[in-house]
Amino acid sequence: MKLSTRSRYGTRLILDMAAHDSKSPIQLGEIARRQNISLKYLEQIIRPLKRANYIKSFRGSKGGHLLNRKPEEITVGEVVALLEGSSHLTTCAKNPRSCSRSERCLTRFLWVEASQAFFDRLNQIWINSLRSKYYV
Repeated sequence: MKLSTRSRYGTRLILDMAAHDSKSPIQLGEIARRQNISLKYLEQIIRPLKRANYIKSFRGSKGGHLLNRKPEEITVGEVVALLEGSSHLTTCAKNPRSCSRSERCLTRFLWVEASQAFFDRLNQIWINSLRSKYYV
């Protein structure tokens, strides 16, 4: 399995914000420079994170973005599921009706089980634990 760039960069975005936690908003350009990610791409990634209330934004000359939740309240699994659009590795694992073979397909059960194991593990990893581990 390969995670999308959207999930990988979105996780880096959240982690960077947690690591550089300040009381004043952080401009997206700063994060783009630190993470070596295109500003335009971060602007796209931040939208669903804002809609899901992970991030709040402020306008104006001193505007920018802040985490709207504490890093100890955010798991990697939540961020990845949001940005991937699902917590399932395959379409049939999420929606059995998407495939006419789903009720008798042995591999579908494999993908359901693998999805569960993958996201169970990601949901055990808190942004706060990564922040303290990798940003000293």
